[in-house]
Amino acid sequence: MHFSSPNWLFLLLAVASVGLAYLLLQLRRKKFVARFSNTQLLASVVPRRPGWRRHLTFALLLIALTVLSLGVARPTAAIRVPQEKATVMLAIDVSLSMQATDVLPSRIAAAKQAAQEFADLLPKRINLGLVKFGRAGNVLVPPTLDRESVKHSISSLQLEQYTAIGEAVFACLDAINTFSQASTAANEQPAPARIVLLSDGYNTVGRKVADAAAAAKKANTPVSTIAFGTDSGTVEVEGQIQPVPSDKATLRGLAQATGGSFHTAASADELKSVYNDIGSQIGYTTMQRDISWRFMLAGLLCAIAAGAVSLLWAGRLS
Repeated sequence: MHFSSPNWLFLLLAVASVGLAYLLLQLRRKKFVARFSNTQLLASVVPRRPGWRRHLTFALLLIALTVLSLGVARPTAAIRVPQEKATVMLAIDVSLSMQATDVLPSRIAAAKQAAQEFADLLPKRINLGLVKFGRAGNVLVPPTLDRESVKHSISSLQLEQYTAIGEAVFACLDAINTFSQASTAANEQPAPARIVLLSDGYNTVGRKVADAAAAAKKANTPVSTIAFGTDSGTVEVEGQIQPVPSDKATLRGLAQATGGSFHTAASADELKSVYNDIGSQIGYTTMQRDISWRFMLAGLLCAIAAGAVSLLWAGRLS
């Protein structure tokens, strides 16, 4: 918690002084009472006091003053609020290695299913686009609010040779930049953007992943990566079994270099949980909101409670 007007916190010193003065007054009263040697006579001349109830009244008043002092300092708290608008580009690897079945029913089938669920998961006001990458990175759907067009393109993906991870990132950045220029007014800041890239790794063609990471970082566009498969994945190529282990190191490095998050998806269920986490990050942002009204309300209620207790037990406000 932070305070927008921290200078008002010095009021707490005054509240502490009031509390200390009350404590000293109680100690002095005890010393004064102790001067009477005949306690039976004292009991007859001094009426019974409400005891701890009298202290409760002051305690409530002291709490009210403390909370009100915090309130005037205008406390703020970090609150998750929905993004007003943002752009997300979904990049899906369609290389032949994605037909491996170490993620059931296959890497590409699990990716398609989870990608469609992700399209439904994102808040409707967030624009979503789609890029496929094999030999190159191709924009299939520019950023749009039309989820059905994205889901239809996802279901139509076909496998092809090679894996161009770097080209996929550049294609996403180009689509984001084009959409931002067309939809952002001259006096507005560009909407936040993020790339979510699904692949089993091993960039085999096109520009380097390091160059793509540098471009994404310069564009302030984090790339969240999801590594598909396991180290024991295999595919059959021309009758021969070829090992296709997942290259987690490359995808982790891409995410770390751009400020994104790295995840692994060894199964469709795990992938769904990953998408829920990423969707939550993209769909919301953290902002500092003024919560002073909460302190003011709590302080007022404590003050009212102190007055009510005093009236109930002492018959007067004291």
